[in-house]
Amino acid sequence: MKTRITSLLLLIPALLPAQMLPPALNWEDRLRYHAWSAGRPIALVGVVAYAGYMQETNSPREWGQGGAAYGKRVASTAGWSVVHGTLAFGLDSALHQDPRYFRASGTGFWRRTGHALRGTILTRTDSGGETLSTWRIGSDYGSAFISNLWYPDRLNTPGLAFKQGSVALAFDFATNLQSEFWPDIKAKVFRRK
Repeated sequence: MKTRITSLLLLIPALLPAQMLPPALNWEDRLRYHAWSAGRPIALVGVVAYAGYMQETNSPREWGQGGAAYGKRVASTAGWSVVHGTLAFGLDSALHQDPRYFRASGTGFWRRTGHALRGTILTRTDSGGETLSTWRIGSDYGSAFISNLWYPDRLNTPGLAFKQGSVALAFDFATNLQSEFWPDIKAKVFRRK
């Protein structure tokens, strides 16, 4: 099954010619990378904003409303982030997979969008090869299943965890799109690199 999935993913056209890759990350670099990813301002804004969305939709309703309930939602979202980062670090370190995103060297909107999608599903290895992004998929779905343990019982279900993991994977794709196109947008709009 894994071979079939990998074979299907490889049908996505190779969008990059071979390029010089930076050296592989050691475990300390990986730890710094994941700490930076979780602690950067946009990630912290995301935690607070998602908790606000949960507060607005009263989800989960068992937590109620008010300041204490919002605090619980912020703590829950921050807890998910810690679990996610810990799983990502452990998996990419153990499996020698590179968590960094490498921009496409080609041009064209659809080619570069395809490259961002490919970079969500596949990842570079420390030796320069490419493999299924086990670190990303494992941390997205694993953190959803683990963080649901502190939700009320009616929400601690495999179905909800699968949906949350899929949403996290979609956000990873959006982050790759941002990494792919933002430098160009910034250069054109703000006239700087």
